[in-house]
Amino acid sequence: MPGKDTSEAGKPDSQPVAGRVIRVAVVEDDSFIRQRVSEDIVGTPDFSLVCSCGSAEEALEKLPVTQPDVVLMDIGLPGMKGTECVRQLKVLLPGVQVLMVTVYEDSQQIFDALLAGASGYLLKRTQRAELFDAIRQVHQGGSPMSGHIARKVVQHFHRLGQQGKEMECLSKREREVLDYLSQGLAYKEIAETLHLSIDTIRMNVKRIYAKLHVHSRGEAVAKYIRK
Repeated sequence: MPGKDTSEAGKPDSQPVAGRVIRVAVVEDDSFIRQRVSEDIVGTPDFSLVCSCGSAEEALEKLPVTQPDVVLMDIGLPGMKGTECVRQLKVLLPGVQVLMVTVYEDSQQIFDALLAGASGYLLKRTQRAELFDAIRQVHQGGSPMSGHIARKVVQHFHRLGQQGKEMECLSKREREVLDYLSQGLAYKEIAETLHLSIDTIRMNVKRIYAKLHVHSRGEAVAKYIRK
């Protein structure tokens, strides 16, 4: 069309679609990693780096102001740990999505983070493309996890199901004894409460250990509490 400026015709549109930019914050105490990830985010058209913090305390001060959509959170931060930061951050910003990006692979760390309010869990060795895809997924309501972490989650729920089956194998009397054990009562106190002999209590405890596949009172009580 005459008079129309066609100097940019044919060039790809490098700008993100309006309203589609994901506001990202990075919370990482390692300055090298923090800078590298931050620079990668800045160089990605559909991301906007709104904050970069070196500690949980700094994050709790700055993130409510910068209002990110997604936070990349390390666990092993100096001072307050990342898990506690997530817990407090979700109170201040209920709608924020948090991705844990950490070196920790043990089950307790994973479930502590998820219970605190994290929506995903990735290992730091995750490739950049996978990390960026996870940011997009969590922003859309997904719960991305590294494959190894996802397997741990599945295994955890399998164990919970197995524990439920083990509890079902206990007799009514064994359940009563285990309940009193969980309350901290000694064998003699349990025997007096149930009007049984100490030897009978010991026999019940032995059967409880065998059915729950444990070797101590502490292990038995821990399974009972988690049932």
